[in-house]
Amino acid sequence: MEIKNFINGHYQEAKSKKTIPLYEPATAKIVGQIAASNKSDVDEAVQAAKAIYPWWSARTPEQRSQALFKIAERLEQSLEELARAESKDQGKPYHLAKEIEIPRAIANFRYFASLILHTQESARPKADASALSYTFRKPIGVAGLISPWNLPLYLLTWKIAPAIAAGNTVVCKPSEITPVTAYLLGDLLNEAGLPHGVVNILFGLGSEVGQAIAEHPEIPLISFTGGTSTGKKILEASVPKIKKTSLELGGKNAALIFSDSDLSEAAIQSVRSSFQNQGEICLCSSRIYVQEEVLEKFLEKFVRTVSLLKIGDPEAKETQMGALVSKEHREKIESYVALAVKDGGTILCGGSRPKLESPFSDGYFYQPTVITGLPKNSRVLREEIFGPVVTVSSFKTEEEAIELANDSEYGLSATVWTKDLSRAHRVAQKLNVGTTWVNSWMVRDLSMPFGGLKQSGLGKEGGEYSLEFFTDTKTICIKI
Repeated sequence: MEIKNFINGHYQEAKSKKTIPLYEPATAKIVGQIAASNKSDVDEAVQAAKAIYPWWSARTPEQRSQALFKIAERLEQSLEELARAESKDQGKPYHLAKEIEIPRAIANFRYFASLILHTQESARPKADASALSYTFRKPIGVAGLISPWNLPLYLLTWKIAPAIAAGNTVVCKPSEITPVTAYLLGDLLNEAGLPHGVVNILFGLGSEVGQAIAEHPEIPLISFTGGTSTGKKILEASVPKIKKTSLELGGKNAALIFSDSDLSEAAIQSVRSSFQNQGEICLCSSRIYVQEEVLEKFLEKFVRTVSLLKIGDPEAKETQMGALVSKEHREKIESYVALAVKDGGTILCGGSRPKLESPFSDGYFYQPTVITGLPKNSRVLREEIFGPVVTVSSFKTEEEAIELANDSEYGLSATVWTKDLSRAHRVAQKLNVGTTWVNSWMVRDLSMPFGGLKQSGLGKEGGEYSLEFFTDTKTICIKI
């Protein structure tokens, strides 16, 4: 497969003529080449987006809504193709891509297609009726969208849909590690009739393409999802032009399991929240804290369920965990497991590569790993691992549980397991995170704000919050 840039409605090679090898995680084989773009490609994409912007931004909400609905319809018609491509490209189980992630990408377009038809503005007359002030939203221009490798199409469309619904045009940079569904998206946009230049998709290294987007003087706003260290670089690059930025960054999410919770349900759902998509989700639970009187019971249920997870062929129906995204990422995971052992941790299950038969024997697979007994200052407890490794520790009181959960530089999400409704509200409000799930995980409402605190991000997106980010709100005052 040859992954080319999608600029002004057409596919083209990078101006450098250089490419980057594309690996299939499950087999470790090279299956294609990716355009290695640079600043020149970004310049061309920006000019294409800038040229169509006056026309696109002048379309009525109804007209833009119709365009988004057509995109959603075309994606839905290609659901199976996109799901297989996502599975092969990222390593995740095919059924996960088909049942959850591609449908969410489709839902992104449908949701924002509907939302822009039902927005409201504020109006306020002066007390003596001598003047009327009202607000007016307008699109900003060319939006720079940078998305990660773990949920490739879902998180890319989470940005594209509200950006173009609001009247902006976009220059996108998907991850060079998982580019395939973003590449396929170009043709689907054309088939849906989206005007050329509204969406432009560039491929290449973050240090080249991402940096150029962040620095570009004609891109006034940046939406980024990815690692905290990269987010800091993007923020620094955007400062000279004082760009509007939204950064959804890393997480080290805590799960708090109280003694009065349904332990069986908590254990089953904690397996899901820890190891779905191989643990490569920023919202995954990576630190589990269990009230000490039920720690042994919880561990027995949790470890037994983890040990039964089926690892292997991403296309097989029975597979529950696929391959990690790359060789380098698996080596990172292994280094943290080794560090956990060095710090005195006990590996209750996993901790090594599974033995699989060809063609998956060389793939980037790793067993789901549960570790206990780590000291509070262990890097394994404090740094984002972003893989199938979870730690389990105990707490005595509600106050200690909150303290342990908040003892992190990250603040993306948390889960709380308890039957006590008062405790659920009390603890959730004291956790320093953007989202808290109670007796659940990853129940999403697209209208609610999403984003992290502390090192987990800057700004909120979702529903009206996304439209607010992708527009400028003006106040207009008219003397009567």
